[in-house]
Amino acid sequence: MEPLNRVAFEIGPFAVNWYGIIIMIGVLLGVWVANRETIRHGFPPGFFSDLLLYALPISIVSARLYYVVFRWEYFSQNPQQILAIWEGGIAIHGALIGAFLTAYVYTKKKQVSFWKVADIAAPSLILGQAIGRWGNFINQEAHGGPVTKTFLESLRLPDFIINQMYIDGVYYHPTFLYESVWNFCGFILFMLMRKLNPTRGYLIVSYAIWYSVGRFFIEGMRTDSLMVTESLRAAQLMSIFLVGLGVCLLVYLRRKYPDVQYWSQDQKRKPKRKKKKK
Repeated sequence: MEPLNRVAFEIGPFAVNWYGIIIMIGVLLGVWVANRETIRHGFPPGFFSDLLLYALPISIVSARLYYVVFRWEYFSQNPQQILAIWEGGIAIHGALIGAFLTAYVYTKKKQVSFWKVADIAAPSLILGQAIGRWGNFINQEAHGGPVTKTFLESLRLPDFIINQMYIDGVYYHPTFLYESVWNFCGFILFMLMRKLNPTRGYLIVSYAIWYSVGRFFIEGMRTDSLMVTESLRAAQLMSIFLVGLGVCLLVYLRRKYPDVQYWSQDQKRKPKRKKKKK
């Protein structure tokens, strides 16, 4: 059976790929979830959308730069491919770096809590990632090593997934699916955590830990990893770093903001009045 067509439709000489459409669906659903929460927290209705106007393009650029840097040996010989993001090849860790730096600067300028905005964004981030992995599915990328058809059938997968994992005469691990399911579970977990009103910052830090644990093990199964050395995968190294950093941040946040929780209202510090001398 032929693989799924990567092109959704064409407008004249331009082809619109499913990869881009799926990524945008993930982004829009994530924005919808975040917008609802920002309004509940008293932010202006367009606060998160305005942040996204800066964060989205910066994240795309940083995600591609991250990918290009780790595959410079190829791109140095094929510079015309550097901008071809519609063919895949954007790294989520690069996107997260760009997004968090943008959010930090944006929240400082708006004089609102970075941790509060980041907590609101946590479920949206992992929801977008869960959906975005299906773009990799269409492109037949981000898969694992060879397996048998019998193994895939034992997972009770629908035929369209099994057929799409048949690449050049070989069946492969659907690691895109493993990560997508892991991320959907994370989305449900973080939505439930909101109801528990955790310490501010716990949601976004828990996101970093949850995603990194899953990514570490799933990355070990993939065949297209970005490599630091011949045996060291960039995503696994980043996952270890983020888990360690996350644990330290949980302790830091608990000690620094013991009484500031997810639903806490920001209170601007009033300047202390000078006592009048008698």
